[in-house]
Order: sequence, then structure tokens, then C-alpha cells
Amino acid sequence: MDKPFAITLDVGTSRANKTGSWRTERAVYTNRMPPCNDACPAGEDIQGWLYEAEEGGAGYERAWRRIMEDNPFPAVMGRVCYHPCETACNRGQLDEAVGINSVERFVGDAAIEQGWTVSVGVPASGKRVLVVGAGPSGLAAAYHLALAGHDVTIKEAGPMAGGMMRFGIPRYRLSRDVLDAEVQRILDLGVTLELDTKVTDLDAIRGEYDAVFLAVGAQLGKRAYIPAGSASHVLDAVDMLRDVEAGEKPLLGRRVAVYGGGNTAMDAARTAKRLGASEAIVVYRRTKDRMPAHESEIAEAEDEGVLFTWLTTIKQVDAGRLVVERMELDDAGFPQPTGELDELDADSLVLALGQDTDLTLLEGVPGLVVEDGVVAVGPDLMTGCPGVFAGGDMVPFERSVTVAVGHGKRAARHIDAWLSGAAPEPAVRPALATFDTLNTWYYADAPRAHRPVLDRARRESTFDEVVLGHDEATALLEARRCLSCGNCFGCDNCYGVCPDNAVLKPGGSGPDYLIDLDYCKGCGICVAECPSGAIQMVPEEI
Repeated sequence: MDKPFAITLDVGTSRANKTGSWRTERAVYTNRMPPCNDACPAGEDIQGWLYEAEEGGAGYERAWRRIMEDNPFPAVMGRVCYHPCETACNRGQLDEAVGINSVERFVGDAAIEQGWTVSVGVPASGKRVLVVGAGPSGLAAAYHLALAGHDVTIKEAGPMAGGMMRFGIPRYRLSRDVLDAEVQRILDLGVTLELDTKVTDLDAIRGEYDAVFLAVGAQLGKRAYIPAGSASHVLDAVDMLRDVEAGEKPLLGRRVAVYGGGNTAMDAARTAKRLGASEAIVVYRRTKDRMPAHESEIAEAEDEGVLFTWLTTIKQVDAGRLVVERMELDDAGFPQPTGELDELDADSLVLALGQDTDLTLLEGVPGLVVEDGVVAVGPDLMTGCPGVFAGGDMVPFERSVTVAVGHGKRAARHIDAWLSGAAPEPAVRPALATFDTLNTWYYADAPRAHRPVLDRARRESTFDEVVLGHDEATALLEARRCLSCGNCFGCDNCYGVCPDNAVLKPGGSGPDYLIDLDYCKGCGICVAECPSGAIQMVPEEI
């Protein structure tokens, strides 16, 4: 075995004496929870697949397969996820967060281009599961249930699969070719998809299946009472985006006002510009820093010429104009009216005030509880009716594609356990790998590569994707910026710095390193010099 630098086994060195008897603490290799993994609503092993992607070449397919263990939509997620993993990334405290989302998109696109597939590797269970809704949560659940050997049928009320990924997210954010490819991959597992099949009475059909997963999206736009003249033109943002996806062109006029402050409001305003509006203005009751829309959505809207009026509410709608009232925030941050009125020119008003879920299909289902427009579920996502589970927009959680995909995986796991009569293994969450556990000076400087964007002229006139993907060289560099927080990546630092030669490299299929406790005196140098914080000192057992 090669000796570390500047260390020998000559007589008189520390290796000649078993110094382990001095020890009061011992070094232990550990696996901490990377903050990116911890923050991912879909439950991806982000650090694990980044490690594979760092190799390039064949590593990309291995990375993709690790993603697919948790999430069947890597190419979609690489476009529409708001990447909380990057917000949590420890590298963000060093320079900039790793571009995790961009690498996921590259890997997902490579899978589509190369035709990589997954297959069911277990015998058929003989169990039938109904999934209501072909949005991100329903499709994810169907994917994982199919891989577990169950016979899955999806009933979808709409004409195409995808839910709000298709009818709520515009094409300039998500190419339909990408969405179609990843949906088809799920169907190729043997999942049955029944389109234009709205479930109106769940209680009447649930007995035909061994379990049911409810994944009906929030596709009903919330309404607000605003006095409107007979010649005024008011429409809902959800309906508007759905019509555009269906190939229809809403009559918006030259000046369009959008009422709301969420991501749907940004999509509506940006879509209006692409449909020919010379002016799109977002009217919001609070200030910019209190908008629920994601920062990148706001920034991209501003880049495309969308205007904003803050601390404003709409009092009345007439033909060609809005009557608005100025607001001010109270000490608690809530908007309060000031009585100051003004007029705003607008040919149409688009309401983007949030969405509700149509829950009429649940009437008559015993034990099922609906509170504040959502379905009550337990930690296993089962409703009060045995065998009926729910997730996505139907339950009281944050609403996003990534959260919905995570619900689908989680529900599938619990449905599989419920069908087999065995409780799923409880997940053990290790301690978080925080920034202070790292030795960042070991890592080379590597500035982040940001994804290119489409030029403004094409952004305003077409529905081409705005944010573009990395090429292979850039994606590889971005993957290699990962610090491997909390987990060993085989750097040999511990092996090289141990003054007692107590760190061994056994080779083979076992662990990369072992500690010879006959010689480890518990000095802690290996812990202090581990770049990723993958070693910790624990009290010696007496």
C-alpha cells in the first residue's frame, strides 16, 4: 500500500507504537444530510446524482437514473422548479450556489435525446390503483406505483396529460416536446391514461380499485367582486392561459392590466405581451418585496417590459379604464385603503388572484374531510377514507410542481405499503451538513456559469423558451462545483495528514477508508482537515 507523503514506517515513528490507548475520542466517518437534498421537495438525492454527473460521459446516464429513482421529470424540473436546493446550497456562502437546476436540465435533455428508458423490474402485484388527475402529482404517483408492479389507471378530465404543467405554465418556460417526452416515458411503463374522463362521483367507482390517489389540480381561478360596466372586459388568468395552450387567442386589446402578485400573474402579463399587447401592467395591493411571485419571474417580466403599480387595488372596471385606489401598509404589513382614487387605462383586466380545486367529486365519500377548500390527510397522505389518498394542490401544502411531484412519490410509497400490509421503513434523517463543518479553502475558485437567455426581441414576439440550457462543458463544470457537503468523496486528505498512519485504504467493494484504532490516538487532525465535513469525533466507549 502506498504511504502518504512525508510519512514512513521506520522504527521510532508513531507507527512503531500502538498509540490508540491514549484516545478519549475516536474519529468516525459519517454521512451528513447535504442541504440541497434536505431542501428538495421532490426528495431527490441531489448530491448523489451530481457526483455521478461530475464524471461526464457515462456518468450522465447514471446521474439520470439516480434522479429517476425519485422524480420522473428531470427535464421538466430543470425548467420549472424554483430550485430551493440552490437557496440552501452551502457554496452560496463561498461564492455562488451550484447551478443544480441547470445540470438537472442538461441530464434530463440528454435522456430524451439518447432515448434512455426505465423498466418495471418486479412481478405484477395484481393490485389496481386509480389515480384521479394527470398533473405532476398524479403522473409521479402513477410512475412509482407502476415501478412497484401495480396496475395503474389515470382518469384525466382534460384533453391532454400534464395538468398545470401544460395548461398553467406557458411554452416559453416549458417546451411541450419536453413535457410530452417525459409523460410518454411514464405511460410506456404500462400506465393506462383515460383522457376527457372527468370523475364526478368517486364513491361510485372507488370500489373497483384496491386504492385511489386523488391528484386534482387547482384549476379554478378565484374571483373577486369588482363592480364592472357592461362594456368592460374581465377574464380569469387560468382560463386565459388554458385558452392560449389550446390554440385560441384571447381578445385582450392593446393595454392589459393583470390583478395579482403571484407567478400566474407574471405568466399572464408576459403572455399578454407575446399576444400583441403594447402595454401589460401588473396591479398589486402590496409592495414588490411582498409579492409571492418568484424573484426570477419578476425579473424576467421586467426585462420584457411588463410594468408594475404597487400598493394599488382595483375599485371598478369600465370600458377602457380602471378606477384604482392607493393603499398603504399598516404596522403588520397588511394593505389599508387611503381613499385616494385614480384612473388607469386598460382595454382588459386579467384576474390572477389564486386558484381553487374542484372537490365536487368527493361528495358522499365516507370519512373524507374537506377544510378551507383542501382535503385533510395524515402523514401518509391518506384521507379519512381507508385506501383513498390525496396530494398536490388538493392538500394543505405549498403549491408548486416540485411539491406535487414529491407528494406523488410519497403517496405511492404509502399506497404500496398499505396494499401489502407492511409499514414503510421509517426514513432516518442524518444531521445537516452546515457550512461551518466544511473546510472550504481546499476547494478551487470556480465562478458559476449562468444559463443564457433568449434575446428580448424574440422573447416579446414568440413563445420560444426564454431560459436556454448549458452545453456539455458548462454543465460538467457546474456539476464539479459541488462541495459534497457532509459526505466523503475520496480526496485522500485524511489518509495523507494522519500522523499515525491510522487511516487505511482497504480497496475492493468496501469503504474507501478505515481507521486502525490500535494506532488512532484521537488527535482530530483528520476531522479538522476533511474538506466536506465527513468525519466527526465521538467520545470513546469506556
